[in-house]
Amino acid sequence: MADHVDEYLQKGMYGEKQTKPDERRKFLGTLRERIVIALTQPQVRKSGVNKEAEKAMQENREAHLYLNGNMNYEYLSKYMKAASKYHIEYTMVTNKDHNTDIGLVLAYDYAIDKENIFVDEGQPQLTPEIKKPKKGFFAKLFKGN
Repeated sequence: MADHVDEYLQKGMYGEKQTKPDERRKFLGTLRERIVIALTQPQVRKSGVNKEAEKAMQENREAHLYLNGNMNYEYLSKYMKAASKYHIEYTMVTNKDHNTDIGLVLAYDYAIDKENIFVDEGQPQLTPEIKKPKKGFFAKLFKGN
């Protein structure tokens, strides 16, 4: 009984317990496993909307756009317009205690485990090569066909 009261008081004082709080602070309140694409603050500050981010919005209309509310509105407004164009909901996330280097995140509310979420502006994004598994000892021993 005392454990329940203590847990209730803790929840009242500090809010619900969250999984991976550091990861949530970095990725504007969401988890890395849910992210389609992420842009750094310098990438968001560049003129125009990032082509890969816009393409991701166009292809993932059920996702949610999270914008770093610590950034200047003039940089974020172009992404708000793009989100509206593709009927994507967006949220400004402001954390007064922690400012992340992430400027924008497009994410689902469930895990998609995309390997490459960051836009590398120096290299074109290539589709990863699918490697065939190496044959193990037993596969070599029991060659059937």
